Amino acid sequence: MTAFIEPVTLRGSHATLVPLGQEHRDDLAEAVRDGELWNLWYTIVPPPQEMEADIDRRLALRAKGAAMPFAVIAAGTGRAAGVTSFLNIDGSNRRVEIGGTWYRASLQRTAINTECKLLLLTHAFETRQCVAVEFRTHLMNQQSRRGIERLGAKLDGILRNHMIMANGTLRDTCVYSIVASEWPAVKANLAWRMTRPRAL
Repeated sequence: MTAFIEPVTLRGSHATLVPLGQEHRDDLAEAVRDGELWNLWYTIVPPPQEMEADIDRRLALRAKGAAMPFAVIAAGTGRAAGVTSFLNIDGSNRRVEIGGTWYRASLQRTAINTECKLLLLTHAFETRQCVAVEFRTHLMNQQSRRGIERLGAKLDGILRNHMIMANGTLRDTCVYSIVASEWPAVKANLAWRMTRPRAL
């Protein structure tokens, strides 16, 4: 059976999303040092020395058909500056989650994030004909929650004590979604944000 979400390259003017592989390990290990992202207790970001294992974990999910991970290649550099994924792939119900995302700190809140979301959502809704796309984040991750809400996603609910974090704390997970009928307005908003001097 053909996978619902297959490996694909998604190209934009600020970034290109390519299927993740171990060839991106060194770039990502360097990128994660920008801001020491693994120290944010409410995120799930590997430290540099665990990058190879994290890529293997993501590739194992891809082999099971449960995820499609991408390396984010910043335009003009040819280097991986972060990662993102389609997760919880449900071909029968034409639903996916966009998540497992991080970018080097110097590229956060730039046009790259906006464009990556536009590329992923366009592929999900227009190529894969998804009926809904989810986003999930820690209740305490206010920056992530604001970013998801700026996309036009709506809060479906909060999964209490949903995950045990590496530090032993329990994560309440906020679940957001965009449904197919909302996509035209969301797409127009993202395209408009891309024209701004500093897209958010």
